[in-house]
Amino acid sequence: MHFKSLVQPLLVAFLGNNNSSNQGYTDAGGSQLHSATLSAQNEPPTSNAAFEVLSTTKVAGGGIYQRIKHDSTSTKTSMIFGLFLPSTHATKPVSETTPAMYWLSGLTCDDTNFAMKAGPAAFEVAEERSIALVLPDTSPRGDGVPDVDTSDLGVGAGFYVDATEEPYAENYKMYTYVTEELPKLVENAFQVGTVKSIAGHSMGGHGALTIAMKDPSSWAAVSAMSPICNPTKVPWGEKAFSTYLGSVDAGKDHDATELLKALDLSLFDDILIDQGEDDQFLKDQLKPEALLAAAKDSAQKVTVNMRPGYDHSYYFVSAFIKDHIAFHGERLTKAQGMLRASSSSYDFSETTGKPIKCKAMVARAPKEPLTEEEIIVDPPKEGEVRVKVIANALCHTDIYTLDGQDPEGLFPCILGHEAGCVVESVGPGVTSVKPGDHVIPCYTPQCSQTSCIFCMSPRTNLCPEIRSTQGQGVMPDGTVRLHDKDGKDIYHFMGCSTMSEYTVLAEISCAKISKEMALEKACLFGCGVSTGLGAVWNTCNVQADSSVAVFGLGAVGLAVIQGAKMAGASKIIAIDINPDKFEMARKLGATDCVNSSPDQIGDKPIQQIIAGELTDWGVDYSFDCTGNVKVMRAALESAHRGWGESCVIGVAASGHEISTRPFQLVTGRVWKGTAFGGFKSRQDVPKLVERHLKGELPVDHFITHAFEGVEKTNDAIDALHSGDCLRAVVRY
Repeated sequence: MHFKSLVQPLLVAFLGNNNSSNQGYTDAGGSQLHSATLSAQNEPPTSNAAFEVLSTTKVAGGGIYQRIKHDSTSTKTSMIFGLFLPSTHATKPVSETTPAMYWLSGLTCDDTNFAMKAGPAAFEVAEERSIALVLPDTSPRGDGVPDVDTSDLGVGAGFYVDATEEPYAENYKMYTYVTEELPKLVENAFQVGTVKSIAGHSMGGHGALTIAMKDPSSWAAVSAMSPICNPTKVPWGEKAFSTYLGSVDAGKDHDATELLKALDLSLFDDILIDQGEDDQFLKDQLKPEALLAAAKDSAQKVTVNMRPGYDHSYYFVSAFIKDHIAFHGERLTKAQGMLRASSSSYDFSETTGKPIKCKAMVARAPKEPLTEEEIIVDPPKEGEVRVKVIANALCHTDIYTLDGQDPEGLFPCILGHEAGCVVESVGPGVTSVKPGDHVIPCYTPQCSQTSCIFCMSPRTNLCPEIRSTQGQGVMPDGTVRLHDKDGKDIYHFMGCSTMSEYTVLAEISCAKISKEMALEKACLFGCGVSTGLGAVWNTCNVQADSSVAVFGLGAVGLAVIQGAKMAGASKIIAIDINPDKFEMARKLGATDCVNSSPDQIGDKPIQQIIAGELTDWGVDYSFDCTGNVKVMRAALESAHRGWGESCVIGVAASGHEISTRPFQLVTGRVWKGTAFGGFKSRQDVPKLVERHLKGELPVDHFITHAFEGVEKTNDAIDALHSGDCLRAVVRY
């Protein structure tokens, strides 16, 4: 694919020119990435002098669809375009734009056709893939815009070319509008589309194919549905090119078949085309066979799917648009990742081997707010790694310790264990990572020594190599690397302590991941999301067509639902006392939602509703994600008589014990627990990241709140207590 050519031209626009370096005793720093202040919600603007938002509507999946009007310098008219923004757009860092697919509609259409006729299906997949959709009009409109009384010329039929012939030359500049003006507006005003792709239908399919082929470095992917493949050889194209450009021959620069004939290299890994076999325009106007013949003689792969029984209408578009959005989503994510990896440049030469002064949030005592302090982080010792923390996600386990419920909780300490980091330096003997690598700290280490029966066993991930020192808040040699400004020791937390701009980890706690992964998202794999997925896939090995009950719909519980859906469970019951969480649960795969608050179910135990009303004998698998011992019992007793399995995921407060009647176990139920979902950290976490990058494992929906600066961690804690927060991510 042409990703190299895509990445380089975009770096200048994407990166700042920040050449700051560290001085003196060595401050926190070393990053040369562009940085900017992140607003709490990062919502798209509603209007300014350059444009006006005509309407904003929430649509399928949780995203929004807007119609936007602006005065175009290309067409010298007012233009209206549609914009779909996924819900994740609101919590992304401002240093990145949301990738976008441009959709070009066909003859007689305007900006609303796609949204109204294919939007319900398209928006759902675009939301899942976290991509925006940009939906321009097909031509200029308004007073003074030349038109004719025909469907294939004039208003609604701009053919995505820049007209050179009168009377169209003044306004019909759709090529410039789609390739230059609109992308610039969308990127600057809405933070959308530094990485973009293009698709279209009919006349728009012709436009998408030719625009992408003429400038492949600007587009990550291209696809088309029922495109006019060889317009210089068919009536529609002959008429348009003669009228707009002065001759049919002038249209060869806008003919996909002619462009493909001249190609001697692959521009894209694939070009996807869908075509209905019952399309009334197939023989005389579309000519996909000409494009296939040209592709056969070129180096470019083109996949044409001939669809029996389908015509040229939007019924056809709606039938296969999900495939196209997924096709673009995969390639946009890949291109965005390659751009990210290319821009991930840090200079740590001035900090290596020296103590680093940086900001951190210190937990001085239980039940007290964290205090922002300048701390000192020592260089790593043997078998250790010092990392620059880029982003940290707040987990309930951090709050559990801060509230004094953790029997191993030590103060003062630096909390935090869900993070995305860059390796700053390594200590003697470290071989698995090097400076500049991206890592996820893992509180469950993996020593991988042949002498470790736990690491060698496929049945567990509970490596004990550094468990004792980790529980004592120190590094493996029994000392700490974190100190306050007076030089007094600060305890480590779960071997991570990521509520600091820098921290030190054991090498065996570092999962090295692809630099293509956004560290703001990578942090989610450090605990909760991985735990929920792994409880389903590893600990319980949930089988296809089984039934599942999930108690507690925080991030872990929703990850269980997502994992169960991916495993093929046919009945997924979501239980919580907050019905506001049911929308996301259903989106991720829940088939039934139960409000278990007493005012909803009365005195009847929830287990009797699960095993008795919603099922005859209980569910095949149940999961407690609350940490409440009474709920743990309810989850067990909701499991199917004879074979049901119940998994404890939530961590109970210190001193609490679980209980049930032994008869529940005698009659075939199994009670089990999981830590980090059974994943072997260094081996399995990188695989989860790769699945995300391939589009198989979306996690963006877990990030409901985003903050900028380590000092905003207390705000993130407040958000977590609000009841509507799954994960609050703080970018440093």
